[in-house]
Amino acid sequence: MINFIITNFNDIFGAITSIIAGASALSALTPTQKDDKILSKVKSILNIFALNIGNAKTA
Repeated sequence: MINFIITNFNDIFGAITSIIAGASALSALTPTQKDDKILSKVKSILNIFALNIGNAKTA
């Protein structure tokens, strides 16, 4: 599993950043708060996977 992640890191990183960018753009373009809440939950889950917890969190 770790070998797969290491060998395909660029593709995985590109896919994740594309998904986040698309979701952020969609959230900014729509006037409702419901999609903003969903995006917030997705970002918090990704922060946990990225070990961005405690003082390492982004502002």
